[in-house]
Amino acid sequence: MREVVKLVIDGKEVILPVIIGTEGEKGIDIRSLRQETGYITFDPGFGNTGTCRSAITYMDGEKGILRHRGYPIEQLAEHSTFVETAYLLITGQLPTLEELTRTSVYLNDFSPLHENMKAFYQNYPSKAHPMGILSAMINAMRSFYPELLDIEEEMNKTYLRLISKIRTMAAMAYRISLGERVVYPRPDLCYCANFLNMMFDNVVVPYQLDDDLIRALNVFWILHADHEQNCSTTAVRVVGSGKVNIYSTISAGISALWGPLHGGANQAVIQMLEVIHRNGLTINECLLKAKDRTDPFRLMGFGHRVYKTYDPRAKIMKKMGDILLSKLKRTDPLLEIAQRLEEAALKDPYFKEKNLYPNVDFYSGIVLRAMGIPTKMFTVMFAIGRLPGWIAQWKEDVSDPEMKISRPRQIYEGSLERDYIPIDNRA
Repeated sequence: MREVVKLVIDGKEVILPVIIGTEGEKGIDIRSLRQETGYITFDPGFGNTGTCRSAITYMDGEKGILRHRGYPIEQLAEHSTFVETAYLLITGQLPTLEELTRTSVYLNDFSPLHENMKAFYQNYPSKAHPMGILSAMINAMRSFYPELLDIEEEMNKTYLRLISKIRTMAAMAYRISLGERVVYPRPDLCYCANFLNMMFDNVVVPYQLDDDLIRALNVFWILHADHEQNCSTTAVRVVGSGKVNIYSTISAGISALWGPLHGGANQAVIQMLEVIHRNGLTINECLLKAKDRTDPFRLMGFGHRVYKTYDPRAKIMKKMGDILLSKLKRTDPLLEIAQRLEEAALKDPYFKEKNLYPNVDFYSGIVLRAMGIPTKMFTVMFAIGRLPGWIAQWKEDVSDPEMKISRPRQIYEGSLERDYIPIDNRA
């Protein structure tokens, strides 16, 4: 017998069906609530509201579980590549060798930008934030590439074009901001190796590719590839629900990712470390200030809205960070502060009791800095990694016959009806 919930409002009994997911999570279907009772639910931030059914990502914040299409994030990070994970998210299946090879060829073929698009970059102010540039340029792609054909092969090429060109755009924006020549992908390099080469290759001193750095970038992007219905993914679904083209939809996701409470969190971690270093704060002082609610200081990169235990991505990113820092042997005061801060916080009863463990943003900022990625590019790196997830969510949303254009309700708390007063009679 199907489970239902009985709700009594103003003496009227309303029967609401229960929806059960494959992992046993339960939700109450309230689609008929307003029609039958005139009531709506009130849930600021949508922390208790499900907006869709999805087969892409499963999370359990209480147990620290994250899976993509059923595959644990730990296994994907250890054995997969970013391109393979992107294929999995978008198509629902891991690629065969032939499919992966064909995908890699397309990614290289689609890398160059339209000549007229390159001119845009030259006209952005030198201090423009890379996220603003990236969002605008992705939106502009709609003017340079043809209408989407509702044919699976053509749609897949569009997805690959986005994944390929976002890498080129990011590297190009960085190099132009430095006044350096643009470097294009090499057919002999994989997706991640090409990005590093496009970022750092130099005519005088050619960039030396390192397997551990390439692996670290693969892992970073895999860990950020999708994370269920977060702020930017919700933005993609909400904008996409209006049947907006995929370029504008992804542009909206990039804009939503920009903020310090979402994609900019790893950048905020480095900025916090800079404040600690500049002001000469001790680790103990930092912990005391973080515990003091009257103190504006915030310990960035600790705790997570969903995970009530250790973020599974953080464990993987920490391991990657340890490998890089040990191998590169770079002397960096910020990285040293981060290591000591992490060690002290993990031993502190206050942080343990409140489940304030280091999250993926804390370690990803450290890893990116160790790789030589400039701080202003951190959120762009996040956006490149999250793109396959946005595409998969958009694709799922537009193909769902149950989905309608997003149109939340509200509780109005403004003035009651009043008459208009001519401007000459206003006090």
